[in-house]
Parts: sequence; structure tokens; C-alpha cells
Amino acid sequence: MNLLEELRGLDPRDPGRWPLPVLAGVVGATFLVLSLLGIWFFVWSDSGQRPELQRRQAEEQKLRQEFRAKHAKAVNLDVYKQQLGDITRSFGALLRQLPGKTEVPSLLVDISQTGLAAGLQEKLFQPQPEQKKDFYAELPIKIRLTGSYHQFGEFVSGIAALPRIVTLHDIDIKPDNKDAYDQLSLELTAKTYRYLDEDEIAAGEADKKKDIVQRPRPAG
Repeated sequence: MNLLEELRGLDPRDPGRWPLPVLAGVVGATFLVLSLLGIWFFVWSDSGQRPELQRRQAEEQKLRQEFRAKHAKAVNLDVYKQQLGDITRSFGALLRQLPGKTEVPSLLVDISQTGLAAGLQEKLFQPQPEQKKDFYAELPIKIRLTGSYHQFGEFVSGIAALPRIVTLHDIDIKPDNKDAYDQLSLELTAKTYRYLDEDEIAAGEADKKKDIVQRPRPAG
């Protein structure tokens, strides 16, 4: 009797009478199926540790990205230091172009003299109240001059050549005399800047904190 005929002759209701090799095979197959089901349930199923594994994998990816970012910064640290040094030097050079409080009057004279040196007639030269920013103050000056296009060009070139920073805004050119085509009126706002000393900066910070403390809180 071959194996197939033996399997056909087995009584499923009386496994105790099965041949030992067949019984061992059935037990082994049952154990293998139960082991696979246990691995799926406890390791890969949603009710087991699969969510934990996915969380750990996400954390690993996040740590890898942080490592790559920090590694790139570490590799370029010398470049960053050089760039910071360049920015510091550039800022220092710009700061030196800002006059101090005691130098402002002479700068205003220089601006006025620049217009006169270009041959322009000064009709208005009116400094406005200064506007304080973070570390500097802005000083606007209302100016009205009369002259020719050529003289206006000389004035603008002279302002650009000043050792201090002066910017020109709200420029308006119109005829000053209808009988003289080259006689024009130039109105503008010149802005110069000065740096604030340490006491002024400290006072400004104190005012900001005071405003925050006194600012009314929204109801509710």
C-alpha cells in the first residue's frame, strides 16, 4: 500500500490510530501554521507591535535628516565664520558713515554748501524732527532749490560724494519761471542718518518694554 492509499484510509475521527509518521507530519504542519499566525498577530498586525515599528522607523528618518543638516553645517563652519567676518566688516564700514550727534550740524552745512557750490539758489532748507529706529536715527530735511538741469546734476553728484550717507526722496522738478525755460525749481527731501549712542539705545529699549507692559489686553 502506497502513501496515498494510507492517507485515504485514515479515520479523521480517530487520529490515535494514525501511523506515527503521518501523525508527526500533521502535528508539525499545525505547529508551523500556528507559529506563522502568532508572528503575524504579535509582530505585524495592527493590534501588535507594527505601529511601534513604524514609529521607530519615522524617528530614525528624522534623526538621519537632523544628522545630515548638522553635518553640513559642521563641514561649512569655516565658510560661515568667514561670511560672518565679512558681514561684520561691511556693517562697521557702513556704521562709520553715520555721523554722531555732535557731527550732524556740520553735515547739514555740507549739504547746504553742496547746493550753493553747484550754483543753485537755496529757497528752503528746513530740517524735520528726527525719527529714531533700532540703532540709528533718520533726519529728514525739506529742501527747495532753483537752477538749471545741469546744476541739479552737479548737486546730486556732490551729495553722492559726501563722506556721510545722504539719500534723496520725493524729488519734484518743475518750471520756476515761465519766461526762462532753463530756470527750474527742485523740491526734495534729503535724509541723513546718525547712529544712536548706548544711552539712547537703552532708553529706546526701556520705552518698548514700557509700551508692552502698558498695552491693554484684549477682553475675554
